[in-house]
Amino acid sequence: MAPTTVSLMVSELSRPGILQRTADPADRRRRIVAIAPAYAAAIGEWLSGSASAWERVMRDLSPAERATVIKALHAYEAALEQSARRQPNA
Repeated sequence: MAPTTVSLMVSELSRPGILQRTADPADRRRRIVAIAPAYAAAIGEWLSGSASAWERVMRDLSPAERATVIKALHAYEAALEQSARRQPNA
């Protein structure tokens, strides 16, 4: 993912307390992002189901089909970034 996309996602998830940001003790310029303990189990369960579904879908695809899926996801990400740049306060 592009850094801008990650930054926007982290900000959106930090506001309600789903993610926590802390200073990196080894490098004060860096921030460590972690899932808040109250959300860790639910997010872990959700991600495992999603990962399993993706694995099942991708398993039977040819390399060319997988490349098409990845290309589509990159295009989607670029479109989201472009929308975010047009709407800086959204």
